[in-house]
Amino acid sequence: MRLWSLHPAQLDRAALVSGWREGLLAQAVLLGRTRGYTRHPQLERFRELGHPATGVITWLVGLADEADRRGYRFDRTRLAGEPDPTLRMTVTDGQLDLERAHLLAKCRVRAPEWAARLEAEPARPHPVFDVVTGPVAGWERAAAP
Repeated sequence: MRLWSLHPAQLDRAALVSGWREGLLAQAVLLGRTRGYTRHPQLERFRELGHPATGVITWLVGLADEADRRGYRFDRTRLAGEPDPTLRMTVTDGQLDLERAHLLAKCRVRAPEWAARLEAEPARPHPVFDVVTGPVAGWERAAAP
């Protein structure tokens, strides 16, 4: 499961589509609708919120908005509630940089043209995140590049 902190516009097709699918799984986990993935470390930052499922729903809307811009159809009826347009979370610059490097490594293999585009721009956060200075998140399990 990868719930990207990167802006959805920076995700290649595979990352955007899998992020949507994995975000829906995260929503189910946080609503207690599945027994799998309940201890997944990427859910920690959403569990810190007053309403974790609303956090994931708000995050998912960011992906759906990007999908709309690209002409994809993500089924918003699968969202189990309304997003919170005022919700703000933080992500460290260290986490953002690690995720960019992780995505870049994947794109060099599966979408070289996307990798070239990604290399030309700095990491940007998903609209729900504010960037703060700091190291890679404690919940992150991906190896540093």
